[in-house]
Amino acid sequence: MASLATKLASASLNRTFVTLPATAAGIRTVLNRSAHFSSDDDHHGHGHHETPATPSLSALKTTSLNSNRTFITAPAGLAQQKRFNHTSARNTTDIPDFSKYKNGSGDSTNRAFSYFMVGTTGALSVVGAKTTVADFLANMSASADVLALAKVEVDLSTIPEGRNVTIKWRGKPVFIRHRTAEEIEEANSVNIAELRDPQNDAERATKPEWLVMLGVCTHLGCVPIGEAGDYGGWYCPCHGSHYDISGRIRKGPAPLNLEIPAYSFEEGNKIIIG
Repeated sequence: MASLATKLASASLNRTFVTLPATAAGIRTVLNRSAHFSSDDDHHGHGHHETPATPSLSALKTTSLNSNRTFITAPAGLAQQKRFNHTSARNTTDIPDFSKYKNGSGDSTNRAFSYFMVGTTGALSVVGAKTTVADFLANMSASADVLALAKVEVDLSTIPEGRNVTIKWRGKPVFIRHRTAEEIEEANSVNIAELRDPQNDAERATKPEWLVMLGVCTHLGCVPIGEAGDYGGWYCPCHGSHYDISGRIRKGPAPLNLEIPAYSFEEGNKIIIG
């Protein structure tokens, strides 16, 4: 019986005919197999096809090979294949319900909290950056003793007319000369077109009687000697640079006039350099 059922199932899948012995067991196998597949179609189908009826004995072909044995030939279509569910069958995927885990505060509350945290963090960052920059600038700025040396106050009443005074400012010598009227006239009579570094005397002296200059030679940084040289001004003995009564270069290797620092006159006949 098992071999007969196996042959019939294979013939159904391959759409062929199978020849079985025409015995009571063979006929019963054909009929039962066809009825079984028909009942499966009724159970799993959706009404979109017709279920073949159980074949009768007249539908079976019999062949007599000899007087002793007779065979039957059954069409494979009589045994229907098992049909699968339709694509519209019930979806068995179940999605869990997470509604009880949902935050009930709402999106507006979360957004407000996020804005508050971002604003607070930004404010703290700005305050920290401001404090850091302020401390850095305070450490990099000059100390009180350095600021005290940044400016020098000189009492001009102690300098007689026609004399030079040398003071120290920021580690450099400064020449202050109280010029006479003849020296002022001599400084203004020079043709500046003939000068190496053309400058009028009025550009170098705010008040004509007071000439304030850095005592550093513009050649190699030497300190010139006052009331010396070919022009009655300053002379650098190191390399032979001659400056006139206005501190302008007139002879020698120096390329520029003596530098004029920043200064201002104060009340009480005082001057502040720096």
